[in-house]
Amino acid sequence: MPKLVIFLSFIAIASLTQAQQLDVKKLDSAFSGLNKIHRFNGTVLYAEKGKVLYSKAFGVTDCRTNEPLKTTSSFNLASVTKQFIGMGIMILKERGQLRFDDNCKKYIPELPYDGITIRNLMTHTSGIPEYFDLFQMYKTPLDTLTNEKLISLYGTYKPVLDFATGSKWNYCNTNYVLLVSIIERISKQPIDVFVKKNITGPLGLKDTYVYHVLMPAVPANHVYGFEETGEKKKLNDLTPFDGVVGDGNIYSSVEDLYRWEQSLSTGKLVKKETFAEALVPVKLKDGTTYPYGFGWFIEKDKEGAYSHTGGWVGFANLIYSDTKNKRTIIQLSSGSNGWGIRTARNFIQGKPLDIAQTTLIKNVVVMDGTAAPAKNESVRIQGKKIIAVGNLQPFEGEEIIDGEGKILSPGFIDSHSHVESSLKKYPEGIAALNQGITTIVGGQDGESDPVDSLKAEIKATPIAINLATYTGHATIRQQVMGAANLSRPAKPEELEKIKQILKGELQKGSLGLSTGLEYEEGFYSNRYEVIELAKTTAAEKGRYISHIRSEDINMTDAIDEIIQIGKEAKLPVQISHIKIALKDDWGTANKLLATLQRARADGVDITADCYPYDAWHSTMRVLFPKKDFTSLASATYATDHLFDADGSVLVHFAADTSYNGKTFGAIAKIRNETAAQTLLYLVGTAEAYQHQHLGESGEDIMGKSMADEDIRTLLAWPHTNLCSDGANGGHPRGYGSFTKLLNQYVKQQKIMSWEAAINKMTGLAAEHTGITNRGIIAPGYFADLVLIDPETVKDNATIQNSKALSDGIKKVWVNGVLVYTDKTFLNKYPGEFVGR
Repeated sequence: MPKLVIFLSFIAIASLTQAQQLDVKKLDSAFSGLNKIHRFNGTVLYAEKGKVLYSKAFGVTDCRTNEPLKTTSSFNLASVTKQFIGMGIMILKERGQLRFDDNCKKYIPELPYDGITIRNLMTHTSGIPEYFDLFQMYKTPLDTLTNEKLISLYGTYKPVLDFATGSKWNYCNTNYVLLVSIIERISKQPIDVFVKKNITGPLGLKDTYVYHVLMPAVPANHVYGFEETGEKKKLNDLTPFDGVVGDGNIYSSVEDLYRWEQSLSTGKLVKKETFAEALVPVKLKDGTTYPYGFGWFIEKDKEGAYSHTGGWVGFANLIYSDTKNKRTIIQLSSGSNGWGIRTARNFIQGKPLDIAQTTLIKNVVVMDGTAAPAKNESVRIQGKKIIAVGNLQPFEGEEIIDGEGKILSPGFIDSHSHVESSLKKYPEGIAALNQGITTIVGGQDGESDPVDSLKAEIKATPIAINLATYTGHATIRQQVMGAANLSRPAKPEELEKIKQILKGELQKGSLGLSTGLEYEEGFYSNRYEVIELAKTTAAEKGRYISHIRSEDINMTDAIDEIIQIGKEAKLPVQISHIKIALKDDWGTANKLLATLQRARADGVDITADCYPYDAWHSTMRVLFPKKDFTSLASATYATDHLFDADGSVLVHFAADTSYNGKTFGAIAKIRNETAAQTLLYLVGTAEAYQHQHLGESGEDIMGKSMADEDIRTLLAWPHTNLCSDGANGGHPRGYGSFTKLLNQYVKQQKIMSWEAAINKMTGLAAEHTGITNRGIIAPGYFADLVLIDPETVKDNATIQNSKALSDGIKKVWVNGVLVYTDKTFLNKYPGEFVGR
């Protein structure tokens, strides 16, 4: 592919002060830099006090011909079109042919709404819904939308208003399409003729015209939108929506737009006092205002400044007029990105023009997180995002990282993590980074911190990894009901309070509701309580994740419960750390998955996550399903059926730390009693310790109670993603789950392909948690990436050394920043709170 040539059609630099010359040089440097890295294809004009100080074109009019752009080239203005349509309405108003407060039905009687005025259309306060979905729903394959067809759609299908007219401001393209129809019906002229006769002709605008896809000829200076994927460019231009005019489809050049902008306050088209109304914030019914006039945004923090952007297909445009300082900048582009808009706006507002440099990661085997076959490709990142994937050639001066033929994957997403509890003390999150995890999801098992608190903590102590959270059922139960009252279902009035807290957290970015129904704080809730909260979650488009009510003797009922929650609340449900913990049921994972598949066939979106270990990490109290913690019979049942006393380790026992790290069998021998008697002693002693030391944890264990055969089957289910359920130490899963999957189950046992395993740790995990724009290697996604050596990748964490770092994780990027390389943290903290 030939290199993109920078075409300079015109530079005008007038007599300036040294400061102004520097400003223009910065502007030129910024746009030249953007063009070199293929982030700007367009034209720019900057003027002060009536003089053009800078006017330049970069790139091509048509990616198929590479014809150079000029500052007279005409771009689709997209929504910048609206100010021309607003002017058309003002012209008719001055001629006495309409009034701004006329009812639109006077001119469009087919419209199924009464009480909407022309002013409501111009100020986006009509409440009329957007036309895109309506046309998409009812169009046939060969349909092209026109203004009259649009009116017919609304007249036929009568979609309800989004809000009461005049009560809100909501940007809506339909408004300006209807305004064009009003102009055409009053003037009895097609809009292209009206614009030429009443606007472009009087102002001498030679590059400005109306064009839509139903017109027979394309003007000579017409620019085509395109997009660039890797080294390939393809058209990204007009569509079947583009038979309409009003919200877009006026074309113009930067030179013409400058003449247009300069004419607005001269009275050439309408009186100055008439145009002044276009720059007045709209007043809503409640007396408040919104900073939008007739096709112009009023800049809130800049007196006398007005602007509008326009984005459609490949076009991204800005016109910005600072009338107080008599400064204007116009930027038109056709390359499907908004860097030019940001740069132009920052320049005229006096903000830094820092352009994020690009990094090319080449010579890698890309496994993109979708489970698609791996490809030998390169990946380019800029700032926080991936901007290109493919057979890429380096830009001049670009940072290049040679992947040496290793695997480049999306950063892993841990859908069930407890590492967030240690981030305040250990913000580097090495437990996650050492195994390639870039995003952890906390708020698990019914326990969580408020979203506002998490955001504040990240702001106060930046973190190296991304953090998302669910809202914990037990946490808000305790907040409303009190810690001493959790051994019962919530009362109706308590449930309503819980719902309100949950709703607030969801609106702040929580992914959904988490429950820990096997734990005492949530165990005594009933199905009704949980289903009602799940419905609140569903109403906010959240999800449900659960440590289900039983993973052993009552698991059948617990599975039935989560399926019912998904069915009645109509939301996705996920089983946390799915397992079969009853020894009597080992080997029955296929039967469990058959039940889940039947639920999916019935329309319940039920999924699971799973960690690749045969031992869980929790409290000894979960070994008593009946919550009868003094029953020797229940303790005996636990040792016989629920866990392996000789393979289970007491990780932490505050009352007697000499027991830490020993198996239950070993402790029983020390105490010269049965494992069941030892279990009773340990539970009772830990409970007494916690009563005496409020707020402290008395005990936790690693309970061996799963069969590897079941783990393999559950991991291989297409709807299972990987998780760690780990913390910063304790159980080796906190440091090794993801690398263990790659080493033991992909390399050694080969139960799945590399691509499938990567998908379970990335794209599938993002899908199951509702996290967007992460977990896939594709342009526009966040640059969370991990470079893996497939030959050496393995977990090293053990019970004895639970914080041993994994091998084979060569590099980790979080939000485009390299944070970890070859077992070394680089002291960078680019992590963010990830909300819905």
